[in-house]
Order: sequence, then structure tokens, then C-alpha cells
Amino acid sequence: MNPNVFPLRSVPGYLATHPGIQIGTYVSSDATDEDLQFLQQLGVEWAMVNINDPTHHSVEHYKRIAERLRPYGIQIYRIANHEVHNVPEITLGLPGRDEKIAQLCAFIRDLGDAGIHYHTYAHMGNGIWSTGHTPGRGGVTARVLDIANAKGIWNGKEFMGDLTHGRPYSEDEIWENYEYMIRQVAPVAEEAGVFVGIHPDDPPVYALGGVPRCIFGTFAGYKRALEIANSPNIGVCLCVGCWLEGGPEGMGGDVIEAVRYFGKQGKLFKVHFRNVSNPMPEPWRETFIDDGYQDMHLVMRALREVEYDGCIIPDHIPQMVGGGRPGLAYSIAYMRALVQAVNNEYGGAI
Repeated sequence: MNPNVFPLRSVPGYLATHPGIQIGTYVSSDATDEDLQFLQQLGVEWAMVNINDPTHHSVEHYKRIAERLRPYGIQIYRIANHEVHNVPEITLGLPGRDEKIAQLCAFIRDLGDAGIHYHTYAHMGNGIWSTGHTPGRGGVTARVLDIANAKGIWNGKEFMGDLTHGRPYSEDEIWENYEYMIRQVAPVAEEAGVFVGIHPDDPPVYALGGVPRCIFGTFAGYKRALEIANSPNIGVCLCVGCWLEGGPEGMGGDVIEAVRYFGKQGKLFKVHFRNVSNPMPEPWRETFIDDGYQDMHLVMRALREVEYDGCIIPDHIPQMVGGGRPGLAYSIAYMRALVQAVNNEYGGAI
């Protein structure tokens, strides 16, 4: 098979136990044996590894993590590197841009050398914005956004006010900076055999802090961005929750349309399977999969319809009593049930 064509089963070294929709979740590089056994018990197949010590970003360390996960039946899908994700220098063309792009390219090469064939990239210049947390169903704690009273946070930095970087930026500047970056990154990704899925802006508000979110905050922006990249290795990490935050009107199409469009193009590389209470402009909160305004069965059905062959993960899980495990178990079980349901509706897995 051609290694530069998604779906997942075409990627060398990925030994999925079955084709089709597969379950993953975030895994800390410091996870205990009990943590990994818990994930194995839930049937998790793929790890999105969070490395807590930045000095551990190396091919050798990635391979050690892979070996640690192997006895639990878990493979690495993605490794998070916050130093090359949501980078103001790249998005806004600030001093140090070339160094950051070179760092991103080096990271992609390291992933390929370690046998990891996927990377999530986000292009926000002033972080993920929220208004804190609020009680949800039964008193769970969940992120909330009231755009009139919010701030951006990323990698230990806060972004606030009307102009987070001292001046307003134009759409042309944001597009030019994206093109400057992607023209360098795409050939490296192709050479390394790494697929780069670009995450939607969170939230997809037209402008925040003087920075227009004009590329990955609309359906049309995504389409244009992928045309500019013009690479089989540049595609979409579809965060369903972010798409729902914008809503069909704000995004220029609903999330089912997005799944069908990107999936049929072979550009759907990873899915964040989460729900929210309502679309903007009203304040919204994050919810469990079954507690938001989107019928997530329809989203899963659309994934099966386009024969999506890759990973879905729960994301931004509301905090239940008992720590992080109950919410994760609830989310994984709900997702597994939906996968079984839609596979049955279509006569089995692909």
C-alpha cells in the first residue's frame, strides 16, 4: 500500500488489531503500571502521550515509551510537544519564527524515526480561551466560555485583553504566516512518513485579542488551508467539540458535513469525540458525550459511513467525583458502544 495515503491501516508499522474506528486516550509518560492496566481493561488501543519533562523529547525516549506500552496492547498514536503547538512566533510571524519552524520540523523527523506516524498541530496565536469551570450534570466540573469574560492560556502563558500582542493582526498576515510555515513543514512530513492533523481553533471566534481566527475557525478556511498545503500528509484533527462551539452558522457547515467532506478526501486523521451545551454566541460549557446539543450517534455514524480508519479519543472530560478515572471510563464505554452500534448498522467494521 502507498504509505502516503491515509487510512491508518496503510501506515507502515501500525499493527492495528482491526481496521476502522479505534479507541485512544491521553497517557502520561509518567503513568504507573496500574494506570496502564486500567486503560487495558477499558480496551484502549492507542496512546496520545503527554511528556512531562521537555528534556525527554528524543527518538530514544519515544521508543522506550513504546516498549513500556506494548505489554498492555497499546501503541503510540501521537506524542504531544507543547513547544511546537499553538506557537505565537509561527502564527503571528514574531521574532524566532524560523527557529520554531525548524524545531517543529526536527520533531516531525524524530517521530518518523521512532516509528510514530501522526502529529497534531494547532495554529492558535494566543492560546485556548475559557472563563474557567462551572458545575454540570450532577455537579461535575466542566470548562465554560463566556466570550465577554475570557482569557487564553497555553503552555504556562496567559493572554488577555483586546490586543494580546500589542496590535491587531490582519487576515492576510495570518494566511501569509500559515503558508510560510506549511510550505516548509509539508515536505518534511512526507519524507518522514508522518501525517499532520491540524486542530480547529478553540474557540473558533473570528477574532480574539486582535488575532483573527480566520483559517481553522471556519469550514472554508480549512478547505483553503489544505489546498495551500497540497500534501497527502497534511489533514485534519477534527475536534468535534470545537466545531460544535462554532455551530453550523459560525463554521459554515455542521460537523456531520465536515466528517463527510474530510473523510471522503482521506484527510481525516484523528477525531476528538466531545460535546458542548450549545453553540456560540451564547456562553457554553463542555459536557459528557450524551449531555450536549449534538447527537453524537450521528457523528459516529458519519465516521463509519466514510469508512474512517483511525483513532477517536475523549477530550476535555468533565470531572466526576473520584478523580479522573470515572469520567474516562464513562466516556470510553460510551464511545465503544457507539462504535459497536454503527458497525452493526453498516454490517460490521470496515
